[in-house]
Formats: sequence, structure tokens, C-alpha cells
Amino acid sequence: MLRRLYDRCIDAASRPYATWLMGFISFIESSFFPIPPDTMLIPMSLARPDKAWFYAHVCTLTSVAGGILGYAIGALLYDSVGAWLIALYGYGEKVEAFREAYAAWGTWIILLKGVTPIPYKIVTVTSGFAGYSFVMFVLLSFVARGARFYLLAFLLSRYGPQARVIIEERLGFWVSISAVVLVAGVIGALYLF
Repeated sequence: MLRRLYDRCIDAASRPYATWLMGFISFIESSFFPIPPDTMLIPMSLARPDKAWFYAHVCTLTSVAGGILGYAIGALLYDSVGAWLIALYGYGEKVEAFREAYAAWGTWIILLKGVTPIPYKIVTVTSGFAGYSFVMFVLLSFVARGARFYLLAFLLSRYGPQARVIIEERLGFWVSISAVVLVAGVIGALYLF
């Protein structure tokens, strides 16, 4: 089953709509969707290592645009949509502590959480809710999200063919490692902040 799913992702990467879909996923992930764009960026870059940098550009731009939507939800709609989103991801009780942390460490929170598997939507909504500087939020989002996606692009464009062979030989192992990293990021976010 895992092999069929992987093959479908690699095959779908060559479709004309794939880049649009990846951009859409990247956009909604930054404001409310739980699945990160890496789930499309990696297979697409493995299928087309020559386009890995382009895919990173798309993910960065759409992620920051989605982050702006998340910021607006936190700033303008926190009492209705924002609070519901935060509670949905298990951060309801920690919002005040997170907002206080923003006063002292906002720059570092955005930079660090933007490159980790911790759900970025929590950062975007809380940035708006906490009243963090919008201009700084956008600039730091470009830095953090760009660092994440461009690092993947560098690795996949440079080592894509070798990585594809390694991944295909031990697909179950690499999917398990990815799942563990994602779950560890979410658990870390829940218990560390």
C-alpha cells in the first residue's frame, strides 16, 4: 500500500496541476490545514530535481501568504475562528503563556517554529492575536519558511537521484522516521510551550 501511494505521488508530480495543488496546500497549512506542504514538495522534487528550487519558491511564497491569512485570523477573528483553531490543535490553555512569550521572544519564536515540524498555523494565528508587528512577522516568515523549503530544495536538487534510490529501497523506514519527526514536533509544541 505504501509503495502504491509513493508511486502515485511521484507520478502526480509531473502533472500540470501538481504545482498549483502544492501551493494551495502550502497556503492553507499556514493558517488552518494540518498537513505540511513537505508531503508534496519532497516527492515532486524527487521526481523532478531540476525543479526543486522552483517548488521551494512556490512553497515559500504561498506559505507566507497563508501566514498572512493566519495573522489576520488571530488579529481580527480571534474570538470566533482563531480561538477555535487554537483549541483544535490543543493550545487553548496555553495561549496566554504563548502571548507573554511573544512579548519577550517573538522574533525567535517565529524563526524557530517556522523551520520545525511544529504546526506553523499556531505561530501565525498567535502572532496576530499577540499584536506582533505585522511587517516583522512577514519578514521573519520569509526567512523561516524560506530556510526550511530552500534547504529541502538544495538537498533534493543535489542529492535527489541518490535520495530517491535510498528512499525507494527502504520506503517503510523513511515514512516511519518522517511520522516520528512530525509527531515529536507536535508533542514538543504541546508540552514545551
